Amino acid sequence: MNTVIMAVVVLGVIAAIFGLILAYASKVFAVEKDPREEAIAGCLPGANCGGCGFPGCAGYAAAVAAGKAPVNACAAGGEAVAAQIAEIMGVAAGATVKHIAAVHCSGCGVNYTKYNYQGVHDCLAASRLPGGGPLGCDFGCLGMGTCEKVCPFDAIHVKNGVAVVDEDKCKACNKCVDACPRHIIALEPYKTKKHVEIPCSSKAKGPVVTKVCTNGCIGCSLCAKACPKEAITVENFLAKIDYDKCIGCGICAQKCPRHLITVDGVVPEIKKPAAPAAPKAAPAAASKAESAPAAQAEETPKAE
Repeated sequence: MNTVIMAVVVLGVIAAIFGLILAYASKVFAVEKDPREEAIAGCLPGANCGGCGFPGCAGYAAAVAAGKAPVNACAAGGEAVAAQIAEIMGVAAGATVKHIAAVHCSGCGVNYTKYNYQGVHDCLAASRLPGGGPLGCDFGCLGMGTCEKVCPFDAIHVKNGVAVVDEDKCKACNKCVDACPRHIIALEPYKTKKHVEIPCSSKAKGPVVTKVCTNGCIGCSLCAKACPKEAITVENFLAKIDYDKCIGCGICAQKCPRHLITVDGVVPEIKKPAAPAAPKAAPAAASKAESAPAAQAEETPKAE
């Protein structure tokens, strides 16, 4: 019995000694934490999406408090969160530009396939097969939803064989951009009242594109020539928009022979050239002088 009691006492003493050692070590090696870090973390939405470029909300809060990250980098929080963080940091939030994930594929090539795919329903798995997947277009959306699975905001879904972004839900977190094995998703800035987009990623020559897609870009340059701000360039047979120059006029969409370019997500109705005005009818010939004065009645000579 004495042995048991002695063992308990010894263990208790050892535990107390180690407890004191740990308590002392925690004070000696304690790292001071900026109180602003906790305050910033409390403002963040807690999505841990990584859209800011840091490992989760805690990582971003620490970076902001240390002056290593801007106060307006939280894509999920937007302007409201940026304003709160700016107030904590005592700086101006600055203007933020809305970004949206854009799928650079119209999905008009889904009916052109190289072979029947019966594997794992995942874009990454399909892209590792010969030819980069079953789709006829080597640059199109495989439509198996890898981007849909990784989106933390339920903002992207596959519809009719192509990924489509829900602009109201998208927070520009970049998850879908990183997940797409064909790299056809990108973040685009919404700077104008009407957003113009070229939903195609094909770098193939025109004749190749027309065989695998009904409206893919053929690099004809008509949109580039028509743009009044020189906001469109054609590289590798693919038209691209410089959003620092684009004013959202939509003239390029009117000129595109493939009806590919969209304005606010819709291909605008092509305006037909106005018909030439009909020549004005020659003015009616002036009516003849009013009817000749009534013939004077023949005077009957009076008899003398």
